[in-house]
Amino acid sequence: MKYIILVLLCFTTSIVLGQDVIGKPQKKGDSLSLVKKTKPINPKDKLKNDSITLTIEDYKIISFERDTTFLDTTLTIQKEYKYNYLREDDFELMSFSNIGQAYNELGVDFERVGSYPNLGALAKDRKYLEKEQINYYNVATPMTELFFKTTLEEGQLLDANLTFNTSRRLNFSIGYIGFRSLGKYNDTQIESGNFITTTNYLSKNGRYSLRAHIAAQNISSEENGGLAEKEEQFESGDEDFINRPRVDVLLDDAENKILGKRYYLDHQYKLVRKQLDSTRFEKTALSIGHSFDYETKYYQFIETSNDTLFGDAILSAIDDKAILKTFYNEVNIEFYNKTLGRLTGGVNIYNYDYYFNSRLIEADGTVIPNRLNGTEFGLVGKYEKRIGGFDFNADLKYNLSGELAGNVFNASATYNINDNNKVRFALHNSSRLPNFNYLLYQSEYFNYNWDNSNVFEKERASSLKGELLSKTWGHLMVKYSNLDNYTYFAPVSEEVIADGLDNAFTKPLQEGNTVSHLKVKYQKEFKVGMFALNNTVMYQNVTQDSQVLNVPQLVTRNTLYFSSDVFKKAMFLQTGVTFKYFTAYNMNGYNPVLGEFYVQNKEELGGFPLLDFFINARIQQTRIYLKAEHFNASFSGYDYYAAPNYPYRDFVIRFGLVWNFFS
Repeated sequence: MKYIILVLLCFTTSIVLGQDVIGKPQKKGDSLSLVKKTKPINPKDKLKNDSITLTIEDYKIISFERDTTFLDTTLTIQKEYKYNYLREDDFELMSFSNIGQAYNELGVDFERVGSYPNLGALAKDRKYLEKEQINYYNVATPMTELFFKTTLEEGQLLDANLTFNTSRRLNFSIGYIGFRSLGKYNDTQIESGNFITTTNYLSKNGRYSLRAHIAAQNISSEENGGLAEKEEQFESGDEDFINRPRVDVLLDDAENKILGKRYYLDHQYKLVRKQLDSTRFEKTALSIGHSFDYETKYYQFIETSNDTLFGDAILSAIDDKAILKTFYNEVNIEFYNKTLGRLTGGVNIYNYDYYFNSRLIEADGTVIPNRLNGTEFGLVGKYEKRIGGFDFNADLKYNLSGELAGNVFNASATYNINDNNKVRFALHNSSRLPNFNYLLYQSEYFNYNWDNSNVFEKERASSLKGELLSKTWGHLMVKYSNLDNYTYFAPVSEEVIADGLDNAFTKPLQEGNTVSHLKVKYQKEFKVGMFALNNTVMYQNVTQDSQVLNVPQLVTRNTLYFSSDVFKKAMFLQTGVTFKYFTAYNMNGYNPVLGEFYVQNKEELGGFPLLDFFINARIQQTRIYLKAEHFNASFSGYDYYAAPNYPYRDFVIRFGLVWNFFS
């Protein structure tokens, strides 16, 4: 009953507060068909009347790659898939019991965006926004978006973003993502905060452009080490332990955290600019550009007293902290010609400093250093051109000096067959050293100290992808990848695996043989009247000499839903059931000390269904979401794990909303 009351309250609030935004209800499928406001007239505006009519195209969202989209306030099934902590479709991910705790991978991709290693702790940093994930804005009037969703037990998720214009050419945005979830099991509390502020500027003559952002982010997680008695207290379905705080866990005094700050600037000046006659489009342009990126980031694992789960320790209290500081500068020249295309070339300098606050000398005299630092120089290039019906894109990052990076090369071609069908082909090739925590690590635990900086070879990844995007036949993607020197974490002894001491002897390893991965993914929706069936199916196959890359062979998600206007088109309603399933496989284990997943081949998990029931509604610019997650938990068997010893969440009802409003 309390959920019904809260939903009705949200409905009422959105109706009342939204009245001054748009006067008339919108048609299904419209994003924001018309927003009419009367504004004071600028003498420079050549208008014959006393008002300006604003449309959806006046609220632009600009990606890192400078692709521009418009604000979208529709309610679609894709919005349902993205209404989560990550705000992205999590089809290829498997969440742990608490929201944001960790995500095991059901599907893998090996394309790299950057040519340099990352800090590591990849299981914990999915909500850490990289520079490529930051959006910039260009809006006609101030716009606010509020994203709210309940969490588990105590806490909430709130994503608030305000973007506004001080002039036609200068825009700012301020955003904060605040999150806390206590969780159902003991010692799984998660907290995170992401503060992002951006600016976007274009000079009056169009020659100078600038965009910049500042990001301050932190993610803090309690770690319980998994279930202590999983057969008796979880898999048995014993009613005494349905109240999850009664379930025994392995750790009660451990936590890890990620904290980072980044300052980013990218600006460009057009030295030469020629326009076509009677048009606004440039015929030829020559620009010089500069980008700057300074970031500090650290990963820390803290434990009040050491635990035999991770082996012997040097000190009783554990406080491991890995710090990475990077400084990147790039200068480039861009030439554009309507006939020849767009060509960019430049040079960059990358300075890195990865370190710990102590040096370790082992009993045999081996010294584990505490720092990797240096400076690397490289070249960058990019080319874009439309030839006939093909859109060609290629970019290259090539390292001239230094040990970390090799190269990153991407090329793609898109061909529009007709208005309803197009094909796309993409090629990727890259090489670089593994992430820093594979190369060098120090810990109070004896077995978590290594120096592979002069041992490991550069990982090499290459892939070829083909896609068919059809409104009639659906979206089909086929991708084949090869990996050389694939690097991973795994227990180093069969004996310790048999004794259940995986975490005590987890080490970074490198596979000497080639690993091949095939992924086929198909998406298609079928509609009959007000009913629709949305389907996503993924098939994967791995060819390898050793069992180092484990993925499920089949993953499927199918959503049967109903959608229609109701209450005389004052509300758009969408309700349905989502079924998700993946075949059993040797699911990766999770290591709290490293904040990483490791390869294990002793236990198969998966092969269980996940059923969600949802009711979503849209009233003007407000989208309201109510979901019963994993409602089959109590009757389909207690074998739903997200990793060995870490269960998926039980049945829970959660709700929230996304609300856009304008000034």
